Amino acid sequence: MLKTGTIIAERYEILEKIGTGGMADVYKAKDHKLNRFVAVKVLKSEFREDTTFIKKFRSEAQAAAVLTHPNIVNVFDVGDDEGVYYIVMELIEGITLKEYISKKGKLSIKEATSIAIQVSMGLEAAHSHGIVHRDVKPQNIIISMDGKVKVTDFGIARAASSNTISSNVMGSVHYSSPEQVRGGYSDEKSDIYSLGITLYEMVTGRVPFDGDTTVAIAIKHLQEEMVPPSVYTPELPHSLEQIILKCTQKSVDRRYQNMEDVIADLKHSLIDPQGDFVKSASVDNDAKTVVISDKELGEIKHMPKQIPRPEAEILEKEINETDYDDEPDEMSYKKRTGKSEKHRKQKKPHYGLTIAALFLGAVVFVAIIILAGRASGLIGKNKPDAVTEQPEVTKQEEEDMMVEVPDLVGKTENEARELTNELHLGLQMMGEENSNQEKGKISSQDIPKGTKVQAYSTIKYYISKGAQQVSVPDVDGRTGIDAQQMMEDMGLNVIIQKEYSELDDNGYPIVNPGYAYYTNPEAGTTVNSGDSVTLVISRGVDYGDSIEVPSVVGMTKNDAITTLGKFLDIQVKEERNPEVAAGEVTDQSMEAGSWENPDSTITITVSTGDQEPGMSQNTDETDTSVQENQAAASGEVWKCTQSLNTPTGYSGGPVRLELVQNVNGNPAASVILDGETIQFPYDLDITGAPGVSEGTLYLSELIDGTYQELGHYPITFAKAE
Repeated sequence: MLKTGTIIAERYEILEKIGTGGMADVYKAKDHKLNRFVAVKVLKSEFREDTTFIKKFRSEAQAAAVLTHPNIVNVFDVGDDEGVYYIVMELIEGITLKEYISKKGKLSIKEATSIAIQVSMGLEAAHSHGIVHRDVKPQNIIISMDGKVKVTDFGIARAASSNTISSNVMGSVHYSSPEQVRGGYSDEKSDIYSLGITLYEMVTGRVPFDGDTTVAIAIKHLQEEMVPPSVYTPELPHSLEQIILKCTQKSVDRRYQNMEDVIADLKHSLIDPQGDFVKSASVDNDAKTVVISDKELGEIKHMPKQIPRPEAEILEKEINETDYDDEPDEMSYKKRTGKSEKHRKQKKPHYGLTIAALFLGAVVFVAIIILAGRASGLIGKNKPDAVTEQPEVTKQEEEDMMVEVPDLVGKTENEARELTNELHLGLQMMGEENSNQEKGKISSQDIPKGTKVQAYSTIKYYISKGAQQVSVPDVDGRTGIDAQQMMEDMGLNVIIQKEYSELDDNGYPIVNPGYAYYTNPEAGTTVNSGDSVTLVISRGVDYGDSIEVPSVVGMTKNDAITTLGKFLDIQVKEERNPEVAAGEVTDQSMEAGSWENPDSTITITVSTGDQEPGMSQNTDETDTSVQENQAAASGEVWKCTQSLNTPTGYSGGPVRLELVQNVNGNPAASVILDGETIQFPYDLDITGAPGVSEGTLYLSELIDGTYQELGHYPITFAKAE
């Protein structure tokens, strides 16, 4: 670390340290020769002994210095002074995109798109000079005070060799392309992949692949499909989701081929958010498209493999070991631009890729033969073992092809995969959720068990994060029905009991009838979501077996239940009544003013307005989601922009924010922020369910490897203009 006042190269005076990274520290400095402030990046001491790294580092920095673009942090100078290796860059007053995402949780669609366009324009300028960034991530994107977005740190990842990368540097693995984590050759399309991951994080507030180790994350980049960003951000426009998914294809040939196309689609998405203009890239651009039905696709997928196992393993090994050695910049540029064709022809052919291409071609050829045969009837009409023309499928045969969906809840993903493979069903993991199922096991599925579906249908499922720990709330001062609703929104199973209240010195009840008396377990006790909690509601003063019945006709249902708090059993009957507003009491079984036994049952009749009883209670999650999406698409967005103060006991660690709202009578939970360190007071920017004006925000801190709740806060939402 350099001291304040140190002079580098007899020119740059160190003023203060403004940042640090895995490889270098960044200082604000004064350039006395040109009388301006600059940023000086100084390599850490552990990298100064690697001569190969130093040589590459200087070469890459000098190459980056030729870039001049409004969306790139300009490099002014590079050199060393008595063993201090430095880069002098444009000083940007602002914060990194990573800090900005951490502060806001996730960005608005327009803001994320605008930032992505500016980053793409900077990368496009670099690519046009034959320079690949190779370390695109929010930490290397700076947002200036005036809103300008700039990309920094060109070349430093290219300079890093296998013996210089430390665990501090490998934070980049969250954004690395499959070919990078595999140690292979990377080009412009690697930057496109990393941009897609960055855009995913901007709109969802999380990275698509995470894990306990860098290796675990790297394997996910290679093997796992990402959860669609719309799962975490339901309001995400269709076009922007398709852009993200195209950028992050594991096959480089299926991604965007250049930044110009990315920029064009991003700009298009701003004027046509729900448009279907993003075109999926074909691996073989010269091949004609063959449309295959779901049934035929299933047959091809489950066709017996013709390659003996040992040969298949050799083929897989050859594909994985394809030579992707890093080349010098000049050679890389020639390879990317298609120049020096003679040199490329002289290289040894890649037999692994050739065999893979032949195998892929054979599968496609077989599929085309099957389709052509079925269409023309030319294949195997008289041969018993040949493919024959398919007769028309009868209704009975259709029923015979249906399979019964198994119960996946409580099973591991491997167990579910084995079970569904036997039934020719597909699986798609949609995300994680809190549940009473064991952590890591399937907690829910979208198609209920026992349902009959077509073979090759896909079952969507969620993985359990374990039971969420919640604190039993303080119900003092709340009506019984409000206290019940609050605890149910927290995921607790509420058991209602009624008791007469204790009296004060003047003979009045400590708790009025209809109001929450106490809970068992008591307020502040930590329980798991889904546990049962007894809510005791006061009956007021015990006047014996005869009390005067109050009038509740004209009240809302909740007010009527509170007013009838002395009665042990209150039944609610719904009835269609177009002349009375929905939710209003129209009748009561006991006449107002009469004297009745409070231990007996009283029934109130509540109007459902123009709807038949039960029609207003929509508990179907899919319909609810459709309503929310339609409301969001029509501009009905409900936002919370309150400020969150420092919670008691907060020690500065990563936090999780979770929102619980009551949507159509059902508690709906969503994770707002997970695993990020934030600054308090923290300005919330939360989109809630359309039409729902309130919710509860739960704040937990990661302490000793587990999240511990520090508090929960009632928050309000308003329709955004």
